[in-house]
Amino acid sequence: MKKSLKKSEIERFSRQIILKDIGSAGQEKIKKAKILVVGAGGLGCPVAEFLTRAGVGEIGIIDNDVVDISNIHRQSLYDISDLKLSKVQSAKKKLKRINPNTLVKAYNLRLNESNALKIIKKYDCIVDGSDNFKTKFLINDIALKLKKFLVVGAISKFDGHLFTYNFKIKKMPCLRCFFQEDSISDDILNCEYEGVLGTVAGIIGTLQANEVLKQILNIGQNLDGKILILDLLNLSFRKAKISKQKKCIC
Repeated sequence: MKKSLKKSEIERFSRQIILKDIGSAGQEKIKKAKILVVGAGGLGCPVAEFLTRAGVGEIGIIDNDVVDISNIHRQSLYDISDLKLSKVQSAKKKLKRINPNTLVKAYNLRLNESNALKIIKKYDCIVDGSDNFKTKFLINDIALKLKKFLVVGAISKFDGHLFTYNFKIKKMPCLRCFFQEDSISDDILNCEYEGVLGTVAGIIGTLQANEVLKQILNIGQNLDGKILILDLLNLSFRKAKISKQKKCIC
């Protein structure tokens, strides 16, 4: 189905369209894109918000949690009127106010072995904003199997990590190549135990959205085979290469 731009869309996205790397053709690519965001928390909120503002045609959001007062300092789509309400339903309402033309599908459930394949296969790019390694490895494995583009974010304290994996590329290392241990404590991803500055979540989530848009448009360089490590307390950024492990499933 052809999705040409309407006059109102040209006006809305005019500041993007004038970029030589985007133009009307690029905006139409954004409009046709289908993106899945796993986790509607500190990372998922800015990811979903900026992809919606950019004009992504369809966004799926998965989370089975409700909004808690402790979430609001870093989870940018929520306010006190959302307390005790479903995160995905609250996020959907906010996103529809931002861009009513974006189709937002809210999955009020926890991603697991029984539903992951069915859901993930519907989308072009997968954004991992989850806070536990079981979910992260599950997303990694399904994205690898389906040869999807995957963007992974992680935050703790003043630090953030960002990975991208284009599994259409042969011999691409995966998340298991970086986290090689069979059992890893989720405490290092859990803001309740480790703490996190709210701006760290916003920065990493925004970077995740940026990587998705670059992939949709096929512009710039991504992090395939590398990790971007951000120390936002000391404002240092560095990239490190991830080596493909012989025993890994990838």
